[in-house]
Amino acid sequence: MVAEPVNFYQSTDRIATSGQPDRKQIHWISEQDYEVVINLATHDSTNAIPEEGSLVASLGMHYINIPVPFDEPTVTHLKEFIGILKVFEDKKVWIHCEVNARVSAFMFHYLTKVAGFSVTSASSPVMIKWRPKMDKVWQDFIAITEQEIRL
Repeated sequence: MVAEPVNFYQSTDRIATSGQPDRKQIHWISEQDYEVVINLATHDSTNAIPEEGSLVASLGMHYINIPVPFDEPTVTHLKEFIGILKVFEDKKVWIHCEVNARVSAFMFHYLTKVAGFSVTSASSPVMIKWRPKMDKVWQDFIAITEQEIRL
């Protein structure tokens, strides 16, 4: 039995999130019938798998990397993320970063601004713990409006 990746959270019926999965966990993700893996971490993040894209592709899944620097998330990153989720809205999607913090913030926007979730429902366990401690960069990111995203 393979352990779930760190900070695993099932955001919706078709979207799961986590911190960086290891190679065995990527195989497990494939076995769970996920069709798309989105990685928001940078290539030099802790525990990054250099060949993650080719591993994911070899298992028959789509791989997308939006390298979001932890100290510099932007509206452009968020627009790209939301656009990709819209393209794959009928697929099972696994989204990860290093520890599921970045992903939790990005999913918060997607769930509240696109999927119609309440702030409470859109807040993952990582988001709930992290939000009171967020630095100004992430507070500003969470404050991005629908008008800034132009949905």
